[in-house]
Amino acid sequence: MPGRHSWPVAIVMLLLWTVPALAAPQHVVSTSLCTDEYVFRLLPRERIAALSVLAGDTHPVVSTIADRVKGMALIRPSAETVLAKHPDLVVMYEGTDPRLRAQLRQAGVKVLEVPWANSLAEVRKVTLMLGGKLGVPARARELVNAMDTRLAAARTVAATPPVSAVIYEPNGYVTADSLSNEILAQAGLRNVAGRMHPTRMRTLPVETVVASAPELLILNAPRETTPARADLVLQNPALASLQGRSLIVHAALMPLLCPGPWSVDVAGELARMGQEARALAARRAAH
Repeated sequence: MPGRHSWPVAIVMLLLWTVPALAAPQHVVSTSLCTDEYVFRLLPRERIAALSVLAGDTHPVVSTIADRVKGMALIRPSAETVLAKHPDLVVMYEGTDPRLRAQLRQAGVKVLEVPWANSLAEVRKVTLMLGGKLGVPARARELVNAMDTRLAAARTVAATPPVSAVIYEPNGYVTADSLSNEILAQAGLRNVAGRMHPTRMRTLPVETVVASAPELLILNAPRETTPARADLVLQNPALASLQGRSLIVHAALMPLLCPGPWSVDVAGELARMGQEARALAARRAAH
């Protein structure tokens, strides 16, 4: 009969369509905050076996998804807690927790190591790589496209020429990594913290910040009713001497903590801060 071989062909085609989907990991565990951010955004909940406890931590809040992980399994990663979730893939940051990695591999669990992204180009590369490994390439592309859309929007309102800026954090830390600098630049800001010669621990004394008087000083910490000792530097009375010379704003720039497409969520806010700082400088120059 003319159609006698059509069923085998149909079966082969069906297998070709379904095998990749079946091969995609269905019980994924993430072991660190920054891989949590990726896994949560890329996969549907039913394919996430567990995230790290930091994903939902609110003391303090360090995660951009802390208010969205209610009801999900959150673990303190160890061989025992991870294996208890019966993962078919564990996502870890490259070079972290070598003992756990070795234990998981000894137990026959597949481990995916994620490289740290130091630029927007690397964020795109890592996101698309993870999308492929997790079987969700279209979702990864969506995240990258959304990131580029936000950056384009920030560039349309970015101050020109760039505004000198410092992001000052609890304990006197300054944000100075290359990805953050690139996002700041896209938002019309020039991170001048590196020129102030921070310590090896990337801290700056208040006196140095005051003497440098950047056009924009961002105090990067949420306002707490009972601030921790680490926050006291951001409340130092000496910073008040910058009033009229610098625009001082409080912000919680958590998206910059872990590199990923979500990091640019603050780009629009940063661009608006830059515009305000530029307006303050113009008023000062007019008097």
